[in-house]
Amino acid sequence: MRKDHLAGFTLIEMLVVIAIIATIAAFAVPAITSAMQKGQMTGAMNNERQLFLAGYQMALDGTTNNDSANLAWPGDYGASVNSLEDYCNKLVQNDYLKPGDLQKILSGPGVGCTVTASTANNVTTVTLTGKSGLKVYKVVDGDASNTIFAASANYTYNTALDTTKSPFGDKGFIVVHKGGDAVSLRKNNAAASFYNNDGAKFQAAVGKLTGDADGTASSGESASKVLTSPQ
Repeated sequence: MRKDHLAGFTLIEMLVVIAIIATIAAFAVPAITSAMQKGQMTGAMNNERQLFLAGYQMALDGTTNNDSANLAWPGDYGASVNSLEDYCNKLVQNDYLKPGDLQKILSGPGVGCTVTASTANNVTTVTLTGKSGLKVYKVVDGDASNTIFAASANYTYNTALDTTKSPFGDKGFIVVHKGGDAVSLRKNNAAASFYNNDGAKFQAAVGKLTGDADGTASSGESASKVLTSPQ
């Protein structure tokens, strides 16, 4: 008589398989996480670019039509535009962006900005609540092309990244310049100290703030340089 034996894994074989799977996962998870972060940063960069293109077109139309009082860069409005909400209203009321566009543009991983629109006498007004995923600087028409127009909200100019700030913590940051180029940068690009305090090299990599001289980087950000974000 023949006795059939069922094939199966021994305990040792199962442990070996589990160990192999765990090893593969240990390599795969960081790669997947990194890919997700890069995807999120690419999305944020596209959002900043979309806001820039609307702002650039508005300022260009103001120059072309000699209407810079109504159509201008953020810093050229003077006291009438001090907040991101003020600037967004200029973009919406002059039909360069829709309120629904703003909700997507201003939100990001870990931060949600709610845009509420109301219309009275054919004028649409938007209200921003929550937290914006990006910030906009008070760029003026005379600024150089490497002046920063917008940056992700986790970045404070010429300051090391903070792990607690959203979006992205200390994983990296995004900037888009007045010239239109947008870049994704790493945490070791965040401050001039990473460039041996060489202001020229730092500005070449990151950009400069409105009003800064070539080769001299501001330390942090003052209210005179950045639009107030919703809280």
